[in-house]
Formats: sequence, C-alpha cells, structure tokens
Amino acid sequence: MKRRTFCASALATVAAASIPVRRALAADVPALGPANKQVVLQSSAIDDLRAAMRGELLVPGQEGYDAARRVWNGAFDRHPALIARCAGAADVIQAVKFGRSHDLVVAVRGGGHSLSGQSVCEGGLMIDLSPMKSVHVDPLARTGRLEPGVLLGQFDREAQAFGLATTAGTVSHTGAAGLTLGGGFGRLGRKYSLACDNMYAAEIVTANGQFVRASEKENPDLLWGLRGGGGNFGVVTSFEYRLHDVNPIMLGGPLIYPFEQAHEVLSFYSDFILTAPDELYADAALLPTPDGKRILLLDICYCGSIEAGERAVAPLRNFRKPMIDGVRPTPYVDLQRSADANNPHGRGYYIKSGFLKRIEPRMVDAVVEHLSGTAPMTALIIFAHAGGAIGRVKPDATAFLHREANHSLIIQGFWDKPADADASTQWARGTWRAVESMTDGFYVNEVSNEDPERRIRANYGANYDRLVKLKNKYDPTNLFRMNANIKPNV
Repeated sequence: MKRRTFCASALATVAAASIPVRRALAADVPALGPANKQVVLQSSAIDDLRAAMRGELLVPGQEGYDAARRVWNGAFDRHPALIARCAGAADVIQAVKFGRSHDLVVAVRGGGHSLSGQSVCEGGLMIDLSPMKSVHVDPLARTGRLEPGVLLGQFDREAQAFGLATTAGTVSHTGAAGLTLGGGFGRLGRKYSLACDNMYAAEIVTANGQFVRASEKENPDLLWGLRGGGGNFGVVTSFEYRLHDVNPIMLGGPLIYPFEQAHEVLSFYSDFILTAPDELYADAALLPTPDGKRILLLDICYCGSIEAGERAVAPLRNFRKPMIDGVRPTPYVDLQRSADANNPHGRGYYIKSGFLKRIEPRMVDAVVEHLSGTAPMTALIIFAHAGGAIGRVKPDATAFLHREANHSLIIQGFWDKPADADASTQWARGTWRAVESMTDGFYVNEVSNEDPERRIRANYGANYDRLVKLKNKYDPTNLFRMNANIKPNV
C-alpha cells in the first residue's frame, strides 16, 4: 500500500514539474501579419499547434531556433515569430491553417537557398520543410519521388546509383523544391529540358489547408502553374520526376582564361555556343580568384559519349589555349558539386538577372568594362547556359514562358564582411542599369526584393492572366506572397 502511494506521489510530482517547462516554451508571442499588422499569438494557440505537429515548433530563444532561421543568403537576418519544422504533409496542413487563421506573414523554406531571402520572414510563420528529406527512385519506371527538404546533391546521388538523373541545377546544396517551382536550369537542361518539365506530378497543401494532387489527369491546371509559377499556390509536399539514363562519367570541368583575353574568348564563345549540340552545356563566368585576379571560366559538361564531347569542346580549346584545362572524364556528381565552395552558406549575395537570346557584342563590351578598373573584387558576371530542348517546349505549355532564351545573365555582388556589402551592391546595381535593356524577362528564382510588380507581370507575359486565375482559385487571400508574387484579383 505504501509502495503504491509512493509511486503515485512520484508520478504526480513529475507531471506537475513538466507543466511549467512546457508552458515556458509557449508564452504569448508578438508576431506580424501582412502590411506589418501587429498580432499577439496566445500561448494556448501555440501549445495547440505544437501538440498537433509531429515535428518541432520553435519560438525565439528556444534551442535550435537560431540555426533554423538561417538561410543560405547571409544578407538576410530575419526573426520569425514561429518556425514550424514539418515532419510530413500533416504538419504542413496544420501550419498552413494556423498561419491563415491568425493572419500571419507566411514564408516557406525548402532547401533555404532563395536568393531573395524570401524563405524566411520577419515576425511571421516560417514553414520549414527541411526535415522532409525522403527520396525514392524507381529504376524500372525511371521515376523519382522526393520531399521538399531534399537538396539537389542528395537527389543526384540517389538517382545515379541506378545510372539515372534529371535536370537538377549546378550547385548541389540548392533545394530541389524551389529550383523546380521556378523552372529549374541545370547541366542536363539542354538535353532533357527544365526540372519543371520533368516533374509530372506533385502533392500540395493549398492556402485553405486542403491536400491536393496535381498531375496531367488530376488538377492539370495546378500542375501547369507549378511548372514555373513559383510558390504562389501552396506548399508542395512531394515531387515526382521522370528520370533519364545517363552515363555516370561525363566529360566536364573548367576551361580558364586570363581576364585580359575575356573579350575575345567571350566573343568567340557567344557565336560558337548558338550551334552547340544539346549534350553540351557551357556556362561562361567572369570571376575573381582568391589571390585577387580576375578570370574567364567556361564550365563544361557534355552528357553524351566522351569521344563526341571531345569533338564538341575542341573549338573552344583551339581558339585560345586556356591557362588551365580541367575538362576531363569526371563523375557527374562531382561536376554537380564543383561550384559548391564558391557559393557558401552565410555569405551575403545581391543578384540581378535577365534572359538573353544571344550575347551581343555590346553586351560583351559592357560586362568587360564593368569588371575592369575599380570594380570590387567581390563582383562576378555569369552567362548561365540554356537553349536546346528547353526552347522546343511551347511558351504556353507551362507557366515558364521564356523558352527562346539561350542564356540567363547573372550580375552578382557578394561579401563575407558586412563592410563590403554596400560597394558590392552598388556595383551590381550600376552594372545592371547598363545592361538591363539588352535582356528580356528573368528567372523567377533570381527575383530581387526590389523588383516591382510590373516586372513580374511582364515576365510572365501571355501566361500571367492564367496564373492570376489559378491564384484566385487556390490562394485568393494571397497567403503565399513571399515569392515572385502573382496577386489575386478576387
């Protein structure tokens, strides 16, 4: 009898002691809604959301909060009121319903690689999908299914175990979700088109908390919008892709030229690349080196046979002898992570971008001039390669419109020290003003916080009205606005 009394008393003491710990995590929390509307989240509501989730719900000051709020672009230092670290679709549903019912600013983080920092918000709800990392490859059907926290390198490694791949960016720590929803360029894009073109189905939680499947047979209008329309229509909880047989060993690597030869090599490249085979991918980048010099780098990947690749690359090698020739048979997964070190997490980045049908001589003149003289050593310009199969998809077949582009021009300032931020940013803005008139549209994954609504509207062109109808249907209150935002008109 005494033993039973002791056990019951001990259990009651433990239970009572646990109550204040739980409540301490869920004090009332000040938060922000759209237009900086002041909101106070009651502790009871926070407790209810935490109890409904399988994953974590973090508040400021809680262990893990600061790590969870950090995103790739260190230019953004924002503090959400709540971070919902979702373990699955059910958690996403709860978080979306909470954000809507409490009229919060909502940001959605997949891989956290958004250039504009819009995967984290100030004072609102951050729906963090990074714990959702499942990848499943069906080698017989040649398909892949992944959750939105998966990074491109993780997807590549899983698919390459079966000799398969799909278009998946050029930096391996980029999130697959954001890449795909914006379009999705990559080293295989000229052969197999954009990542969004290879996505044949998705599951999504819409603004009213409904779980919806989008495919060519189910809600095909929504699938159309997810292919290039960004995160405007909800939170995607799984993606399904067509995969392709590829050789795990490809011809690739850098051809590096001194900056003094940049004008003539870039001029030759601009003409040569217009007739390149679909298998050849070649970015051109004007970069600073760690020892304070500038170079022109051609980043090569040939996804056909090694012999055919050698023939395709020969004109570039023979026009001017590069000072470094690193093009050789290389595992595809190594090529995919070759730019990782130059794009580290936590560095500050400022980017402007626009599409080009071709690199005109006046463009070559402008970029070489703006990187000469007093340009900071935290400045770079990239001509990301497109064209090929991407251009053979009709502009209205997906939300992604700019099929005629052969390059995406990227003007980037970066900094590791906050003191360098202003000089890098001002250089990028000035260079962009000099070249913007030569561009037509832009890649929405490179949207800037400064981009006005009219630029986004113009970017989607003839597809814009159809996207507005989708926004009216799936997100009429514009809950998902931290993106290249398409505003509803209902």
